[in-house]
Amino acid sequence: MITVDFSKNKDIGLCEQLYNTIKTQIMNTTLKPDSKLPSKRALASHLGISVITVQNAYAQLISEGYIYSIEKKGFYVTDFSDFNIKPHNYNSAQGVKPQATQPAQSTQAPEFFTDFRSNSTNAQKFPFTLWSHTARQVLNSQDEKLLIRSDMKGTYELRLAIAEYLLEFRNMQVSPQQIVIGAGTEALYSMLVQYFGRDKVYAVENPGYKKAKAIFELNGALCTPIDIDSQGMNPESLRKKDVEIIHISPNHHFPTGIVVPVKRRMELLAWANEQSNRYIIEDDYDSEFRFNGKPLPTLQSADTQNKVFYMNTFSKTLAPSFRISYLVLPASLTADFEKKLGSYSCQVSVIEQSTLAHFISAGFFEKHINKMKNYYRTLRNNLISELQKSPVMPLCKITEQEAGLHFLLTITTDKTPQQIKDNMKKNGINVSLLSDYYYSTYSSRECTLVINYSALKKERIAETVEKMCKSILL
Repeated sequence: MITVDFSKNKDIGLCEQLYNTIKTQIMNTTLKPDSKLPSKRALASHLGISVITVQNAYAQLISEGYIYSIEKKGFYVTDFSDFNIKPHNYNSAQGVKPQATQPAQSTQAPEFFTDFRSNSTNAQKFPFTLWSHTARQVLNSQDEKLLIRSDMKGTYELRLAIAEYLLEFRNMQVSPQQIVIGAGTEALYSMLVQYFGRDKVYAVENPGYKKAKAIFELNGALCTPIDIDSQGMNPESLRKKDVEIIHISPNHHFPTGIVVPVKRRMELLAWANEQSNRYIIEDDYDSEFRFNGKPLPTLQSADTQNKVFYMNTFSKTLAPSFRISYLVLPASLTADFEKKLGSYSCQVSVIEQSTLAHFISAGFFEKHINKMKNYYRTLRNNLISELQKSPVMPLCKITEQEAGLHFLLTITTDKTPQQIKDNMKKNGINVSLLSDYYYSTYSSRECTLVINYSALKKERIAETVEKMCKSILL
């Protein structure tokens, strides 16, 4: 029977410790290839933990290929003997690493006690059971449509499920014909450049999400950053630069958290309506996580002249590894988009699309969103509460908009922002400065940290704040 002493490393969650122990024993061949693992209930009883903890650990090991399951028989160890993997004595659950006999080059990112730059989510919060249940239903249907390449815009059933979801939760009246499924927002950005053309002038927010500009430029487009003010991107700045396409996040700007007010939204739509070649790409990437009040209306909902291309992703709501995003086309441009890009194939597996469609239609996605909203609200409140009780709070100002999965922490200090960032890193905290998201030189000495808390472990909050205080007061 597998045994774990959970008391030796209380900083790591039970699920992670169990996962690490089993993984280590597999790679050490302590657990032999193709040997049967204890049942979830038996192992939970033996270790004195919940069945769901064991289930999540097993699910993670299955997803990474360390173990496999046989229906109605149990869980078994994957055979790695053909790969000539040498046994080692590294026990990640206990945090003990042997000294390497030879210096080794490593391409892995350094591990941090807390990573405020990561977009990852808590593995224990992913609905593995519901997802696997849905996936089995899809595969058991043996529907031949699962083996046929989908429409270039994606499967109709997923586009229909998304259209119904947008109507119910975002009050957006769109048809499945307007929706395009993509393998992440990067793929959709590339398609939009192909559609609009490389000869157009694209604009992104400054500061802002730098990957958008990078993807536009990789596709040969001319892209210019436009400084934002307290209300977002200013149409007058766009006119001065002869911009034709803009990329904005009006409902919760990253990283400042600005929510574009109605008047400015109307001004941006008016700007787009002035010329036939002007369009707006609305990125609504974390709109689901608004903690107080109803979700804000989208810019697309106020568009009467077919100027807004709406974009969202499941990376924030499910997991970053979940490479499914979607684009909503203006109704009058749907046929033109299909004509220009009809030679494309949808890059997302039909099986994954079908599973997600059933997951949404069965109401599982809605339940998961509600669960995650409560989880992230509590996580954020606990972190802010701990900061407010800390000795550095008189030096700090917290700026947050009751939305999204990050907030800003501005620190009054004699140290430079880079010194604070370096001190944080030395103390195991990975964090970005607001200035990191500017495209031009940002000369202000104001130290503002971007606290992205989606990957924060609640059991580490108190110690995380202690490490932050140490970094600031050094």
